[in-house]
Order: sequence, then C-alpha cells, then structure tokens
Amino acid sequence: MEKPRVVRVPDRCELQHPTAEEEKDLGVALETAVCSLKKGSVIAVPTDTIYGIAGLAQNNEAIQRIYNIKNRSCTKPIAISVGEIDDLYKWSKVVVSREVLEDLLPGPVTVVGERTKDLNPLLNPDHHLVGIRIPDHTFMRRLAQACDGPIALTSANRSSAQSTLTLDEFEYLWSQLDLLVDGGILSDTDKARLGSTVVDLSQQGQFRIIREGSAYKRTVDILKNLHQMEEILQPS
Repeated sequence: MEKPRVVRVPDRCELQHPTAEEEKDLGVALETAVCSLKKGSVIAVPTDTIYGIAGLAQNNEAIQRIYNIKNRSCTKPIAISVGEIDDLYKWSKVVVSREVLEDLLPGPVTVVGERTKDLNPLLNPDHHLVGIRIPDHTFMRRLAQACDGPIALTSANRSSAQSTLTLDEFEYLWSQLDLLVDGGILSDTDKARLGSTVVDLSQQGQFRIIREGSAYKRTVDILKNLHQMEEILQPS
C-alpha cells in the first residue's frame, strides 16, 4: 500500500522548552497539516493518548469523510479538539468554573457540554451536547490555533477496532488519508489505548462519567474531592 505524505513531530507530548530543531519540525508539520485540513482533507494525528484522524469541524466534506473512513454511523458523535480553554466558551455552554476546566485541561479528558449555535450543525446533528478536548500535546494545540477553529477528532481505527499507538497499527486506513503526522510510539502501555476519559459537565454542580478512559481516577478525584461536585452514576 502506498503511504501518504508523512511529517514528523517530536515524540514528547508537551514541550515546555522546545529546542530549535524541535521548533523547526513542529513548524513544518503545522504548515503541512493546516494546508491539508483547509482543503477539506482528513489527516492522522498523534495526541496525548492514541492516534486520531482529524478534519475541520466546520467543513461538511471533512466530517462526511471521517464517518466514511471510520465506517461509522452518523448517529455516533465526534468530539472536537481546540487549543485553549477560552475556546470551550465559544463552542459549548460552560456551566462549571474556569478552575474546574483548568484542573482537567489540557489532558486526556473530553469535557462534554451543551453545544452552541456557532458549531457546524452537520456535526453530530442529532445531539445537543458536544465533547471537547484540549490534548496535552504541543502539536495538537498549535494546530487548532493555526486553523482558527475546532478540529473534529476521533480515534484512528475503524469502529469497534482496537485503538492505535503507532502509525503502522492503522495502515489499513492510510489510503483514505491525505497526511500522516508521525509522533512516534505514543505509549508502551495498553492503558493509553483506553483513550480520553469522557465526562459530562452539562449540568451545574454535577458530573457524569460517560467513558472511564485513561484518566478516570484523576478526573473523579478532581471533580468530586477538589471541587465538591456530585457524581451522577450511569444506570446499571
């Protein structure tokens, strides 16, 4: 199978003080990825948990391509990825304090809230809620900032297949992708394959874990113990 274009980013998720070489690699990757996304293409990206496939959330063609690649029903929602906490206020109706968001993000957590009218109505059209991520990954945060809009982000695998920690693990999707952003091996443990912890924060003073994911204990501890929020348990 012919491999799509590949650009490399540093292996470390969050670069506090990137070297000149790392900044150069990030710059090349960002310029290439932004160009691809703005054409309506779908690309593969590394995150702080697993590899994902991404397209511009406000681009209808990109959204449809993601569903086709995933072989996924359009009734199953897709999350969006943004660069800063301020972005959550544009795309969702935030009912928790900013301190709560700052304790959870950036990180392996998807925060779910009521969507605003600014979000593409063809993204998750049957859902009034939207999941939002800020991955603890320099490339992903800068990518959202450079695109000046939300990025639709879902795992780089077909629906019900195992999530992926290397590019080779989703080789079967390469032919449908315009670009591979290579972040190396994302983890050497299967815990990362659980993906982000998904938590519903759409109700004031309450939270509900939708998916335990890789940061379940930390998320519950922050919300329940640090911020004294009430946990609403899933029906058994």
